Amino acid sequence: MKTTDTGLMAPVARRLLVAAALLAACGASLAHGIAGGDAAFVAGNHGVQAIPYLYLGAKHMVTGYDHLLFLAGVIFFLYRVRDVALYATLFAIGHSTTLLLGVLANVRADAHVVDALIGFSVVYKAFENLGGFARLGWRLDTRAAVLLFGLAHGFGLATKLQDLHPARDGLVANMISFNIGVELGQFCALALILIAFDAWRRRASFLQAAWGTNVLLMAAGFTLMGYQLAGYFVARGT
Repeated sequence: MKTTDTGLMAPVARRLLVAAALLAACGASLAHGIAGGDAAFVAGNHGVQAIPYLYLGAKHMVTGYDHLLFLAGVIFFLYRVRDVALYATLFAIGHSTTLLLGVLANVRADAHVVDALIGFSVVYKAFENLGGFARLGWRLDTRAAVLLFGLAHGFGLATKLQDLHPARDGLVANMISFNIGVELGQFCALALILIAFDAWRRRASFLQAAWGTNVLLMAAGFTLMGYQLAGYFVARGT
């Protein structure tokens, strides 16, 4: 017997993925963005501002659809809580490492290239979910891939923070607070995705729609990649 709640939640899960993919296609320029009042705060802040940076970090993750698309791909076929926790932890370790090192040690890279790599991470996971690597006879370590792509995701945000030139006064405490906020936001977003996925997986339509959904994820990843690579070549030509 399928409950009414489950029947309602399954379409919600699909719609969330479709909406996120369409958002990526239509608004790729916003990926990892810190704009408006948030950007003004980071650029003009002096001293320790732990709570505001905690909020900014959580806000970035919850609204960071490139992160969420990748995480959705990672947990798409994960049914055990311990597996979800393992991959989420690997992603968090990678994300935290490059976010903190990038800003605090002033390690720089071209933002377009990093964000294109983030788009590729979505393509990679969707292709893996479709069984693409298995058909090619490639045996890849998904755990290592998630950790490495986590490094890219964290570095992507670090480049945006560096462009705002945050004050060195209180920077360490502020970046730690920001990173904690990012991880809290990831936990909340992941919990919502898992709830929607759990409801969707209880229906026969899940496996039927899995192929099309991952194709959509891949298309969103290619869109992000294309946008960022175009920006890279335009910038080099100016």
